[in-house]
Parts: sequence; structure tokens; C-alpha cells
Amino acid sequence: MRLFIYLFIVPIMIFQTIEVAASEIEPVLISTYEEDVTGDGKLDTIKLYGVHFSPDSVYYKDIFAIITSESEEWRIDYQGGYDPTIQFIDLNHDNVPDIFYQSPTGGSGGLYTSKLDTLARSELESIPLPEQDYIKGYFEDGFQAVIELALNAEPILVDVADRKDDYIRLGIFDEEGKLLQETPLMIDPIAFFEPVEISDRNGYGLKSFKQISGAYHADQLGVVETLWYCEDGKWIALQVDWKGSGEYDAAKFY
Repeated sequence: MRLFIYLFIVPIMIFQTIEVAASEIEPVLISTYEEDVTGDGKLDTIKLYGVHFSPDSVYYKDIFAIITSESEEWRIDYQGGYDPTIQFIDLNHDNVPDIFYQSPTGGSGGLYTSKLDTLARSELESIPLPEQDYIKGYFEDGFQAVIELALNAEPILVDVADRKDDYIRLGIFDEEGKLLQETPLMIDPIAFFEPVEISDRNGYGLKSFKQISGAYHADQLGVVETLWYCEDGKWIALQVDWKGSGEYDAAKFY
């Protein structure tokens, strides 16, 4: 009986020890920035911290920023990730740099966690980032993939005959190219953003990257690149481009 109790209790104690040790991991300072993010003409200090998942891990399970002015302090919490960075760019065009955060999630598809905040007039407020809900993709007869970027836009046809052996094996097409089952394309959420200067007069916008794949995620067909501009608090898509395989920098997604 004593042996049973010992064998039962010891694993629990070990687990609790590991759990306590993990919870005692202290935040580490990742980066320090100085920028006037309140718009009062004085530099504020922005410190980006992360808490590692484990002592030997490069993944941060918790990431946060502490912003300090002469008289106030604010905290912004972010989701976990790798190699987080903050850029200070006036994206809502109020003449005060916004706080633009991004961090790779480490998953497939090169997805990032992105967040945009403003501290103009010393009031912390989150700014929604652009969303791109209407994009449709599907296969059709003749070993073709069809991509619709907008509701009334001319669809894009992608010849996928060079991958037909795979699609025939998966039962999507027969050997003559007839579609055997309706199969939607895999459309990722926006992977990440890049700040882009629109013009000297209009300032900065964002370019988003959304990856589209065929029958499975590694079956990459291309990327939708969209140029966004924030006007009166709303994001406007200025330009939407399709870049097929070989026409974009695939290294950005890995």
C-alpha cells in the first residue's frame, strides 16, 4: 500500500515542480525604443518584454510592451510568438506615430501576430487592422483553379495541369481533367503586413500578404498582395494584385 501511495504521489510532485519552475520564468527585455507616441513633443520610452515558454526555448509565450512618459505608464499585451518587433509609423494620419507590432507565430504559412495601437493625446486605443474576407477559390474542369479577388472582378484562372498527377491521385480530377468533386482552394488569413509609403503627401499605408494553396497547404498557388490606406478610421483597399508561384518572395513566409 505504501509503495502504491509513493508511486502515485511522486509523479504529481515532479509535475508540480516543473509547473512551478515554468511559472517562475522571468520576463526578459527584448528591445528598447524611444519615440514620441503621445504627440506631446517629448520622447517616450517603449520597452518590449517577453516570457520564454521554457528556459531553453526561443518561443515567447507572453509578450508585452511598457510605455513610459514623464508622468504616465501604459502596458500593451500581445500574443506569443518569435522575434517580436515594434515599428512606429503614423498609419491613421493624425501626425502621431502609431505602435505597430508583429511577431511570427512559427506555424505553417508564415502567419504573424499583428497589432496596431495609438497613444495619441495619452489615450491608449487599439486600431483594427485591415481584413480581407471576400476571396474565393475553387477548381474547375480542365485542370484549372479559379480565384475571385472581389465580388464583381474578373476571376483569375490558374493552370494547374503541371500538378495533375497529384490531383488525380487525390480524386479531384479524372485523367481527362474533368472535376470529380467540388473542392475549394485553401485560402489563408492575412499572413502579415508591411508598411509602405504611399506618397510624401499621403504618408504610409500597409501591404498585406494572403497565401492561397490548392489541395493542401504545401500546394502553393500564389499570394494576394493588397495595398491598404486608412482614411477617416477605415481601411481602403487601393490595389489588389495576384502573384503566382515564382512571382513573389516565398522566403517571406518561412
